[in-house]
Amino acid sequence: MTSTEDSEILKTLFQYQHGFLVSKIMFTAAELGVFDLLRESEEPLTAEAIAEGLGTSRIGMQRLLEACVGLKLLRMEMRDNKGFYGNTALADLYLAKSSPKSQYSFMQLDSEFYYPSFQNLADVVREGKNQIRSIHESSVKDFFRALYRSEEGIQLYFGAMKNAWTLYCREIISECDLSQFRHICDLGGGSGIFAEEHILTYPNSSVTIFDLPEVVEKAKKNFEGLEESRISFQGGDFFKDSVPEADLYILSRILHLWDDEKCMQLLTKLYKACKPGGGVLVIEPVLDEERVRSFGAHFASIKLLVHTDGKTRTPSEHKALLTAAGFKEIQAKHRSVYGALLGRK
Repeated sequence: MTSTEDSEILKTLFQYQHGFLVSKIMFTAAELGVFDLLRESEEPLTAEAIAEGLGTSRIGMQRLLEACVGLKLLRMEMRDNKGFYGNTALADLYLAKSSPKSQYSFMQLDSEFYYPSFQNLADVVREGKNQIRSIHESSVKDFFRALYRSEEGIQLYFGAMKNAWTLYCREIISECDLSQFRHICDLGGGSGIFAEEHILTYPNSSVTIFDLPEVVEKAKKNFEGLEESRISFQGGDFFKDSVPEADLYILSRILHLWDDEKCMQLLTKLYKACKPGGGVLVIEPVLDEERVRSFGAHFASIKLLVHTDGKTRTPSEHKALLTAAGFKEIQAKHRSVYGALLGRK
């Protein structure tokens, strides 16, 4: 091994070993409002000005800003022996809460909800099953009810899903022609992201949001000012209760929460509910067939291992589930982390 090769290996080791610090530095700067303050400022600011503006200690802020410069989240220029800090394009676009493409809510969900639970990852791997039964309750539904216990928890999750939709799902859904489906049922769609965008894209369509009753009650507040006649709500459990009639059923980031048996149960139920010509649209993080790339889907897979009995799947595995449930003419699209599969009856 040459010294150059050894140096690259050590660099990789250092990055991976300290990766948790990278996340927490970024999460902390976002939480404190560093990126928003600099985004709103018309010029770069000193560490003292930033600390004063955000109500933090000067020494703590100085070190945080320097670390952010090292991570290329911020840029720094020297003037009269003083450092002046400004956002990089990455921070302006994705880290500031005020940006239309902000990922702040998703980072907050990772930091406050997922991050602490990963302390149990070794035990999860040893036992091969999630630890949620000892942490919260006994099922995926109750896992989300644990997250939804407060208004803040619901809004945090809704915000995180909106962040993911903006960056990863919108590009997928834009490639799917759904104009032939007049009425859509979004199962587990309490965040309302798909419903809002769909009625704007297809003026003659309507959407029913079907989710847990407590989620539906909170979700209604997010639709004030929108055309209520085109968006309706129904509370229930899509495994136990009848689903609303629809031309197309949407399962956006739903199937990966469950094992194959539960997925088959749900897909078969939807196939029976579909009219001829109707269908189901599945939007999921998708693994490549060789399972060696798709890092985003692999990260999602580890989260699922810790929190649910679900898993991420390859396009062929998704197609197999849809085919076994009875769906035909399956079309698949895949971009970056997420993929979409449309099956017809």
